[in-house]
Amino acid sequence: MEHRKLDYDSIKHQLSRRDREAHKGSYGHVLVIGGDKGFGGAALMAGMSAARTGAGLVSVATHPDHCAAFLARCPELMVKGVQDSADLVSLMPSATVIVLGPGLGQSDWSQVCLKLALSNLTKHKVPVVLDADALNLLSQGIGRDDLSQLNEVVLTPHPGEAARLLGCSTDEIQADRPSAVTRLQEMFGGVAILKGAGTLLCYNQGERQQIDQCNHGNPGMASGGMGDVLSGVLGGLLAQGFSLSESCRLGVCIHSHAADLQAKAKGERGLLATDLLDSIRTLVNP
Repeated sequence: MEHRKLDYDSIKHQLSRRDREAHKGSYGHVLVIGGDKGFGGAALMAGMSAARTGAGLVSVATHPDHCAAFLARCPELMVKGVQDSADLVSLMPSATVIVLGPGLGQSDWSQVCLKLALSNLTKHKVPVVLDADALNLLSQGIGRDDLSQLNEVVLTPHPGEAARLLGCSTDEIQADRPSAVTRLQEMFGGVAILKGAGTLLCYNQGERQQIDQCNHGNPGMASGGMGDVLSGVLGGLLAQGFSLSESCRLGVCIHSHAADLQAKAKGERGLLATDLLDSIRTLVNP
């Protein structure tokens, strides 16, 4: 299938100026669910990037051990320690988009969070961005029945996660990336984003599938946390009212172009995911 090249300059016009009468309720409420014990940084980075992208409110449902550290690093986040199902269920009705998976882990706690989130999404019907261990749990069949009932879904696998979802090897994914992202979109609907050099997006445009390839990105992005930041960017854009495909097209370009700006300024080696945050703020305000 022929695919279009995608770059920031060609789509930044969609990021119009904000209404002078706007308030925080005008730009949505992102709920990040993740950060099992020992994996808090991923959920924190997703929450921070959603806020830097312009979401009106950002909540993070995470393991109780992380709450104090999260608030010390970013007091703008509303952080809730999740100990049982009631803690998580109480947070979901106010969310306008869910980011599920950063640092989620695969423990019993992780599985409960995934199952509860997806089952409640069948009632609340808000967009969901699935990343990291949410994808790994899905590849084991956990939560898959509930996911099949949702329409507004974004999957963001790297090649290894894509291989587990499709039941093949990473080498097979890399050998034919367009085929892999097409199969993922057919399997789960919504938008599939296959991360890596030349990130691919696949979604339905009318009666046919469309594949876009991002022109930005660099080898400095081969470091931990980059995917968590992307998930937060996608959630932040969805919260502001962009459609599923618009959010993904803009989000992938903003994220990878931010990495290019940082690499140009200070080099690729040693680039950290949190280095992207200031550039993300600049790019969402063209």
